[in-house]
Amino acid sequence: MTNQVVLITGATSGIGFQTAKFLADQGHTVYGAGRRADKLEVLQNLGVKSINMDVTNEESMQNVVHYIFKQEGKIDVLINNAGYGSYGAVEDVTIEEAKKQFEVNLFGLARLTQLVLPHMRSQNYGRIINVSSMGGRLTSFMGAWYHATKYALEGFSDALRMEVKQFGIDVVLIEPGGIKTDWGFIAADHLEESAKSGAYAEIAKKTAKGMRKQYSGNMMSNPIVISKAISKAINSNKPRTRYLIGFGAKPLVFLHTILPDRVFDYIMMHAS
Repeated sequence: MTNQVVLITGATSGIGFQTAKFLADQGHTVYGAGRRADKLEVLQNLGVKSINMDVTNEESMQNVVHYIFKQEGKIDVLINNAGYGSYGAVEDVTIEEAKKQFEVNLFGLARLTQLVLPHMRSQNYGRIINVSSMGGRLTSFMGAWYHATKYALEGFSDALRMEVKQFGIDVVLIEPGGIKTDWGFIAADHLEESAKSGAYAEIAKKTAKGMRKQYSGNMMSNPIVISKAISKAINSNKPRTRYLIGFGAKPLVFLHTILPDRVFDYIMMHAS
């Protein structure tokens, strides 16, 4: 399926940046949305139609969807990729920060999906690709709020898939494992900042150090493996409902399925 009109969020870094370029190179018309002006300019030079958008801003999202539809007359694929990891003990993370995590990782995604769906229904075709995580199928240490958003996204996507099937629209979940991006460093910073000098400070510092070590090493998968999975979901006549891919994803989800909870807890608490 060539020349699909694609809107991808979180396109200014990591998986989003790589995927926007990858899909544009395949011949798709790609609108890469994000907030960083410098990175948007780079995307423009790579053949991506970069566009400024904030997934927590209603007007911003409405304007982008209206603009793309006006320019192209259709939106074939929505890739909800924007998100971040807010790590920290439940006792330490403020409810304000927890709400922000949900606004970015779930509610912004949901609202953008609502805005795009009428256009997809009118053309009786569409693909909604939600970038979740293996963290929507298992839980790592000190990541309660992040995992809460991803578990919620999994349920949201499963329900949405059934609702829109009648209109020729597919809903696909991408579930990355460990991917070599800045995600781990951002999560580690949030973890350490939230703990500060509190009751969880020592273990948070140790865990954050382990996360930085993991994401600085060579074991994590290159973002291109996720870009290729997203490409398969777009180009396939009948895409899979889930693509579990990347470092550690399949074995960890398998272990989570077969091991007793407390045994898996021990593994995750000592993973870093």
